[in-house]
Amino acid sequence: MRFLVLISFLVFSLYARELVLTGTVISNNKKMIPARYMGYVKKINFEVGDSVEREDTLFELESAEFDIMETQANLALEQTNLMLDVYKTRLNVFKKRKERLKRKKKLIPAFDFRANMEDLNENIDDISGSIEAAKVLVEQASEKSKQFATIAGYLKIKAPNDGVVVERRIQVGDMVAPGMLTMIIVDMKHLEIEAEVAESDLKYVRRHKVVDVTIPSLNYKASGYIKAIVPSANPMAHTFKIRVHFEKTNDRIFPGMYAKVYIDLTNEMKETNN
Repeated sequence: MRFLVLISFLVFSLYARELVLTGTVISNNKKMIPARYMGYVKKINFEVGDSVEREDTLFELESAEFDIMETQANLALEQTNLMLDVYKTRLNVFKKRKERLKRKKKLIPAFDFRANMEDLNENIDDISGSIEAAKVLVEQASEKSKQFATIAGYLKIKAPNDGVVVERRIQVGDMVAPGMLTMIIVDMKHLEIEAEVAESDLKYVRRHKVVDVTIPSLNYKASGYIKAIVPSANPMAHTFKIRVHFEKTNDRIFPGMYAKVYIDLTNEMKETNN
């Protein structure tokens, strides 16, 4: 009987030097993809489970309102440029007339020369003023056209980073509004383990401490370190969350998998006893 008690004490002492936490694999880079403009979904390029790369077009929108305003802006720019060209052409015509008049100065009466020259100068001044006004209109129309070109970029929603589409909340033909969640992309390259530690065990946990991690379903084992201790307790369970960084060397590891974290307490228990 004493032998069994001794064995039990030794086993208990052995396991007491290791803190075992259960956790879940999570992605450190999860992106919520919102719509940036109101419109109907015209085309979807990726399904749930598809891998995407940065700047890939996830889906496209169409907006009748935008199409009308863009057409009007482009038409206004075209018209102002045409008006500017007309004024420049008229200015060149009057300048050529002025040059011809100067060459004929000795062939016509001085009074007629002065009168014609005044008329030409007056027309040139008027047209020059119209050209300056037209340039302002062209600049304004150009800025508006650029604004619509920027908005056109909002109709093509692009991936902000590499990852995998884990959720899609839209279908072709759906109406979306600015800020509406459309897709969720998860970065599969930067994974961590999130676990909870009891308040009474928090004294054994510190940042950058090296730990062992396992994913039982894959029989996967690796080493890592405690990246962060989240300073926000669960008031019901009196637990704190920790983030454990580990190197992913298996492509079959996915967010949501069950994991275990093993924290060696040998040094901490020695410090506590001393």
